[in-house]
Amino acid sequence: MNRFLLAALVTAGAALSACAYNDTLGRNQFLIVDDAALTQQADAAWAQALRTQRISNDAAALNRIRNVGGRIVDAAGLSDRRWDYAVFVSDAPNAFVLPSGKIGVTTSLLALVRNDDQLAAVLGHEVGHVVARHAAERYSTSAATGLVLSGVQGVAGDYGQAAGAIGGLGAQLGVLLPFSRRDELEADRLGVDYMQRAGYRPAESIALWRLMQAQRQGATPEFASTHPSDTTRISALEGYINSRGWN
Repeated sequence: MNRFLLAALVTAGAALSACAYNDTLGRNQFLIVDDAALTQQADAAWAQALRTQRISNDAAALNRIRNVGGRIVDAAGLSDRRWDYAVFVSDAPNAFVLPSGKIGVTTSLLALVRNDDQLAAVLGHEVGHVVARHAAERYSTSAATGLVLSGVQGVAGDYGQAAGAIGGLGAQLGVLLPFSRRDELEADRLGVDYMQRAGYRPAESIALWRLMQAQRQGATPEFASTHPSDTTRISALEGYINSRGWN
């Protein structure tokens, strides 16, 4: 039992010492990761993606992302760092961001969006993750959760592997995934703010998610997904945009 208590106490101590208030989000965040280390890992992941994934040679598409992304980055107050963009050839409409200022967009997503306002919704969402420090928060939460679970496995003896599997599933569904869904909704809200500041139409973010909802098939149930359902996102965006008078 001592090993479990030690793991729990270490985690609790880390939580108390690593809580920081994020003014943009209006809440505390648990952050224990070194920013320099996270940036280094992000840069390595970006370099690997450029080496191993098929990159589009469509110069017009890349310039479009750079132009819209530059306006969003300026609106978010992050123009003091270098931002890199790439268009990945894929049948899945998707985009991703790395905390070191890298944004990837797929060819399928570019084909899906109807205008630059909808593209701005995508890029605003991705930049929102960076402003909110969601990557650092997820990393910190995962590391702390893993520490406690390793303590549980040590106590379980011969049943350690089974206990770890059950505990890991419980932690994932009960802690890590809900935090991810919260992060996604926060990034949606921040993205709308940046859209509006950059001169794009916030209501087009709702149109974007309706397009995504229409083309999606076999969606994962929300309780077991890292992302909110399309219905949840649309409802949250409608409420926020209406509250700001931007409809």
